[in-house]
Amino acid sequence: MTQADIYDVTIIGGGPAGLFSTFYSGLREMKTKIVEASPQLGGKLNVYTEKIIWDIGALPPSPAGKVIEHLVEQAKVFNPTILTNTKIISIDRGTQDLFILTAENGDKHFTKAIMLATGYGILNPRKLAIEGAEKYEVSNLSYTIQGLEKMRDKIVVISGGGDSAIDWANLLEPIAKQVHLIYRQGELKGHESEVTRLNNNSVMLHLDSEIIELTANEDGDKITKVIIKQKDTLVEQTILVDEVVINHGFESEHELFENSSVGLEKIETHYVAANSYGETQVKGIYAAGDIVSYDGKVHLIAGAFHDAVNAVNQIKMYIEPSAFNRARVSSHNDKFSDKNQELVKIFFA
Repeated sequence: MTQADIYDVTIIGGGPAGLFSTFYSGLREMKTKIVEASPQLGGKLNVYTEKIIWDIGALPPSPAGKVIEHLVEQAKVFNPTILTNTKIISIDRGTQDLFILTAENGDKHFTKAIMLATGYGILNPRKLAIEGAEKYEVSNLSYTIQGLEKMRDKIVVISGGGDSAIDWANLLEPIAKQVHLIYRQGELKGHESEVTRLNNNSVMLHLDSEIIELTANEDGDKITKVIIKQKDTLVEQTILVDEVVINHGFESEHELFENSSVGLEKIETHYVAANSYGETQVKGIYAAGDIVSYDGKVHLIAGAFHDAVNAVNQIKMYIEPSAFNRARVSSHNDKFSDKNQELVKIFFA
């Protein structure tokens, strides 16, 4: 290990919280590395690249893929080290008050401070609990939608009742031949405006219902019908279908916390104990985004940005105790001024 191998802060997770933390760490003149387990940056947004994102101030509703582009370009402004396809599996204390991060491939990463921005962990979609359903994943059963045009003029069945399922139903309604939304509970769980929009369009809504059977074509390689059952009446209904989309949420991997020796405390299945400034009970380890929960926490992208600023400021003071407790307004920061034109090109081109 040489001095060049040591970073001021290493950010684990390349979603919105991690990417904005990377930018803000550069603004505060810290040597920064960001590490992402997936092949590409963007975090959970990569699951929904065509889904419209509504909750970022000053940015009109935009596809998630475009939001990722902006976040990545912003994160690169101060030339951080960016590693993708690198899964960190443990955190340990080293000498000289350094942390050692061990990657799945055996590589070691050395850092003075850590920012945890892993969201709900490495996410895997909850699969449809029907025997044999997995064989249709190569044809017309999917757990996200990568291209809306694929659904044009088709009959689409969506199973789920949260924000993602409702948003997909509304996006597909003017494109598909027909959209059916099936939800096992009696009330949808999306934003009110989107639920109202759905109730006022042509989406066929099947509440208190679930898919109980899939019927395939003669070759047995493509779903042609789904059978659903209404849980109160037990009435079954057969729906002809071209595409089936399952939005039943995700299961999370938390191998990082299980393997680490630093003693991070979890308060719930998905959350690391931290305060509103991103401070965990382990000195030198901070957290931002959906990985943390505290009174007043906002689990939106906008909330991730707020978390990132607070946590990065705490990291700066941890590394440099004499540092100011927050960054100066960027437009008044001489160090930042030579970057202004670059940012203007990025965000207003």
